Amino acid sequence: MEFDTQVFWSALFSAAYLKGALITLSLTVIGHATAIVVSLPMALVLNGSNRIARTLASGYVLVFRAVPQLLLLLFVWNALPQFIPIFREPWFNPFLAAWLALSLNEAAYQVEINRSALRSVDHGQGAAGIALGLTYTDVFRFIVFPQAARIAIAPTVNEFITLLKITSLASVISLQELMTVTQIEVARTFQFSEYYLAALIYYLVMVFTLMAIQKRVERRFSWARSGMPGATGGAR
Repeated sequence: MEFDTQVFWSALFSAAYLKGALITLSLTVIGHATAIVVSLPMALVLNGSNRIARTLASGYVLVFRAVPQLLLLLFVWNALPQFIPIFREPWFNPFLAAWLALSLNEAAYQVEINRSALRSVDHGQGAAGIALGLTYTDVFRFIVFPQAARIAIAPTVNEFITLLKITSLASVISLQELMTVTQIEVARTFQFSEYYLAALIYYLVMVFTLMAIQKRVERRFSWARSGMPGATGGAR
């Protein structure tokens, strides 16, 4: 079967593909934002001195890094309602199931990024802040967090891009994201090349856009490096 250019362009600019891409991007943004919110307190706990809290946080990381994303999606969508009746209600749809499953999984990876970034900040700077009369909250807000954020930017954006691609797994629970829309059209027409290529272009555009944003944000936070003695302000 020859490549049908008309079908390809029709798919590329179709409302179904655009809606699927928006759902994919929305799920990625909401899921990763949730993962960051969940992972930051756990990162602080893992760097803290409370042994019980550290054990619980470590257990979370070990469990959710070990469970495949596909299995977690299927468990949340199919098995969780059997254990918790509230998830049997009509409000629990595939988008919420995917958001819950992917957020739980992503937080286990994000916590390691945050923990390493926080640990990389010299403890002496915090001690100096305390000596100057700052509270522990002020030390974290004005000294530790800005430096840790700069270090965490690159791996965090990489995780975001990875999550963007992982959302395609949500097709197994009938979420109408980009990959599901593509599979429906392929099953209906058996025109693989046209529809898969259109989906590929959408993913490339989204990923390349995120990479461009990553570079801009990294330059925005380069003050921490350029302000150091001997820094030239040029590219590394």
